Amino acid sequence: MSAAQAMATEARAPAREEEEEAAPAPPVTRMAIAVLALVGLFVAGYLSLYKMGIIGEITCQVGSCDRVQASPWAVFLGVPVPYLGLAGYVGILAVSLLGIQPRFVGARWVALALFGMAAVGVAFSAYLTWLEAFRIHAWCQWCVVSAILMTLIFLLSIPELRRAR
Repeated sequence: MSAAQAMATEARAPAREEEEEAAPAPPVTRMAIAVLALVGLFVAGYLSLYKMGIIGEITCQVGSCDRVQASPWAVFLGVPVPYLGLAGYVGILAVSLLGIQPRFVGARWVALALFGMAAVGVAFSAYLTWLEAFRIHAWCQWCVVSAILMTLIFLLSIPELRRAR
């Protein structure tokens, strides 16, 4: 290798390092969504363990979780509602974690998937909250916590729509 080629190679090396350093930072909203989805996963997991009979009694400091979980609306299309929550939170967590990886930071599908899943989740949570208030006449604190988490996830997913353009 000639001296000129060696100098050209050295000149390109810092440029590559700068390109690697200039990789886009993971979106803070996606990191926050991942944390909230993880908390939701624990809530839905706890309710699922109760529904499976693994946990004998559900701990509910406020409201009547047993009454809500025993109601006819605790099953949707033949699937216990906590299992649907578990699946939803797993999906949101997986997509949000993928979305903070450098190669997916700018991916349009990540933004649309997060917004879409959050929109479905918040709509379903609103429906379940309506059922608690007007049909069951009882509140489950864990269901309310899940509804709040899903609402926060939905609100954090709105800025993602800018990335989808």
